[in-house]
Amino acid sequence: MREVAEIGRVLHSLRGVWDEEAVDELDHALQSAARAVDDGADDELVLAAALHDLAHSPLFEHHAGVEQHDCFARDWLTPRFGERVGWLAGAHVAAKRYLAATDPDYTLSDVSALSLQHQGGAGVDATYVGHPWWPDALRLRRYDDAAKDPQGRGATVDDVLAVAERVVRQGN
Repeated sequence: MREVAEIGRVLHSLRGVWDEEAVDELDHALQSAARAVDDGADDELVLAAALHDLAHSPLFEHHAGVEQHDCFARDWLTPRFGERVGWLAGAHVAAKRYLAATDPDYTLSDVSALSLQHQGGAGVDATYVGHPWWPDALRLRRYDDAAKDPQGRGATVDDVLAVAERVVRQGN
């Protein structure tokens, strides 16, 4: 399956790419996926959790719009893995903004707090909040926030590829 092979290349390209101070982007992706699995998420949510930051891959550094990595993830994932996977990955910034605006106990890493300012700051985007998949977008955001632990357990690349393969087969 072409889509699964692409995901393998993207994931491996994230090794050594640092956006957070604690883990590289590959560990972040694999920890996000593991948090989703631990939470009992379905395959589409697990895949979206693993790939929500795929725009950080050096494979995409020359693509226009990568600075809006949530939109890039949505647009790249949707034709490959379906509308829900793309929408969930694309909603993770809106979910961060929402939680920052509505949950007084919500805390962000220093890097994520800084990026929040570049993403428009805390706020509620009604186009997301009313969507039926919104509760899962908030779950994905929590996985994202929890996936920055240098000692954290992650899924394996093979685990994510197996999930991607199941999602592709379900779509056919």
